[in-house]
Amino acid sequence: MSSLMVDFIISLDGYGAAEGWPGYWGMEGPEYLAWIEKGAEHEHVALMGATTYRLMSGFAAEMPDEPGLAALTAMPKVAFSSTLETPLSWANTELVDGDAVAAVQDMKRRDARPLRTIGSLSLCRSLLEAGVVDRFRVVIFPVITGATGRDRIFDAYPDIALDLVDSRTFDGRLQLLGYVPTVLDGPPGVGD
Repeated sequence: MSSLMVDFIISLDGYGAAEGWPGYWGMEGPEYLAWIEKGAEHEHVALMGATTYRLMSGFAAEMPDEPGLAALTAMPKVAFSSTLETPLSWANTELVDGDAVAAVQDMKRRDARPLRTIGSLSLCRSLLEAGVVDRFRVVIFPVITGATGRDRIFDAYPDIALDLVDSRTFDGRLQLLGYVPTVLDGPPGVGD
């Protein structure tokens, strides 16, 4: 049985991106980039929604020799979408157009390879709500993008208790926090 990790990079105020800012808010350092590259070497299946698929497959087509994108192209990927059509142009990508939660539950039962998400806010929210996420990991970038931020990560998420199981600092400024999530039925103490 495999495990599922939801992975996000966020600003301190919870955005996944910001208008006019470069990728990684321009703060990716050598230690963080080495960690990403090392993680790409560990075999896992990357899960994503249609928007992330379109964005990342476009980057991969434009920059096929960029090491991180080349590694992502080589790994197995699953895109969940009712709008994409087969055959998908990005190598090693399977399309699932049905219920993502049921498909992930089946993948966890039949395959030992770890599963990890890439972006895909709606997909991650659905998987968390269904209780199929084993680990939740964020890397927090030390910026507040209240005026330019877009893609708020946690809007419309259920209440989730997080037990810290991993933490690390990259390049003296980026914070990785790894958690085991537990979806709550209501605020703590209600119904006790």
